[in-house]
Amino acid sequence: MGKVGGYLDVQRHGPPKRDTRARVGDWREIYEPQPEPEARTQAGRCMDCGVPFCQQGCPLGNIIPDWNDLVYRGRWRDAWIRLSATNNFPEFTGRLCPAPCEGACVLGINTGAVTIEQIEKQIVERAFAEGWVTPRPVRPRTDRRVAVVGSGPAGLAAAAQLNYAGHEVVVFERADRVGGLLRYGIPDFKLEKWVIDRRVALLRAEGVELRTGVDIGTDVSWQALAEEFDAVLVAIGATRARDLDVAGRNLGGVHLAMEYLEQQNRVNASISVPPGSRIDARGKHVVVLGGGDTGSDCVGTAHRQGAASVTQIELMPTPPEARASDNPWPQWPMIFRTSSSHEEGGERLFGRMTEELLGGSDGRIRAIRTVDVELRRNPDGRTSLERIAGTEAELPCDLLTLALGFVSPVAEPLRDALGVVLDGRGNVAADRCFRTSASNVYVAGDALRGASLIVWAIADGREAARVIDTDLRAAPSALPTKGMDQPFGGR
Repeated sequence: MGKVGGYLDVQRHGPPKRDTRARVGDWREIYEPQPEPEARTQAGRCMDCGVPFCQQGCPLGNIIPDWNDLVYRGRWRDAWIRLSATNNFPEFTGRLCPAPCEGACVLGINTGAVTIEQIEKQIVERAFAEGWVTPRPVRPRTDRRVAVVGSGPAGLAAAAQLNYAGHEVVVFERADRVGGLLRYGIPDFKLEKWVIDRRVALLRAEGVELRTGVDIGTDVSWQALAEEFDAVLVAIGATRARDLDVAGRNLGGVHLAMEYLEQQNRVNASISVPPGSRIDARGKHVVVLGGGDTGSDCVGTAHRQGAASVTQIELMPTPPEARASDNPWPQWPMIFRTSSSHEEGGERLFGRMTEELLGGSDGRIRAIRTVDVELRRNPDGRTSLERIAGTEAELPCDLLTLALGFVSPVAEPLRDALGVVLDGRGNVAADRCFRTSASNVYVAGDALRGASLIVWAIADGREAARVIDTDLRAAPSALPTKGMDQPFGGR
């Protein structure tokens, strides 16, 4: 259990960060490696609880107390073996996951949770540095072929598992490079793209075929794909963004968040953008609508582009500093958080609604008109946002990014081609075994559950692969299972 009573002697210390003034001058990752003695000390805080709620909080079911104890004892290779047994891509989750495991950590009840995410990252980076991460030997090949549509974390996790089971796997990605939103939706300061390239090289070495620049439904029909392969896994993500329906939406200088983030990632990768289409915040007053992680990514991107000012606006009221009475442990704590991008500057406004976008004579945005709102509980128990009269205001704005979340996958072509049923929110409907209404067509990740966490995507991909393997063999799969019992859409 790590150090007996270690949680009493040692306080939580996260990974060291680069100085804010230095890091806004480049696109490198903001976190630095934690010295080994400190990492082992932090791992020693794990209590090895009788009921490990951290595992319940992790959709992958990572055996967290085990590898915490192994790190504390300096048995890094054994920790890697334990970690890699349940997670295909800890180098991604160790950088990007919001760590629901830490929200469920018993220590989090009244003190700082164990730094699980950082320890996970330390393990996998130590494994790569020591040469322990090598292509896995593939089981004897079957005569079955599986197409995976989408190369995000769900698609890649499923591809890795199905390939390991012995099936021939081909991943189709419509973009020019593999990774889905990991590649073009996550800023480099959170995930440098060599991390993706390193893993992609391993997948290719293991025999996974990755075809980029292929848009299924356009370049290749869904019907043709279903006829060519024994099974098709749909892992196209939930890329349809929630838009802003107010006057002035069509003004110049108003962009969806993914449009903004993707372009900057392409620029960082030395990929040219069409002339006249560059979205640059330099010297501008930037407003970001949406208080989530994507909005935070836009804030950090605007800082690095040299914005004159950055303001992030959230419709909902300011979250509490500590858990509210209706948000008990081990639920995910809905509390006020400060991201690394917020540490770098800018202003955050809560409880404010955008009512109109104002333009100048040049047809570009110059300001936004807002009003304060408050959350009220109605007699029927439902809540609503009500305008507060007299709080109307104008905020200067030269560049507006809309980070309002995602509503669904773009799945209509799949529905029209194969008759796949969509649910009421536009997601691809499936049974609890990831099977869609179309024969031999499966779905995993955000295309199934809506926009969610990277750890859920990997968990879905692994479990969908096990189901597909079972169906193709008409026999129990040898692939591991977490025994997922959480309903789709849960945290």
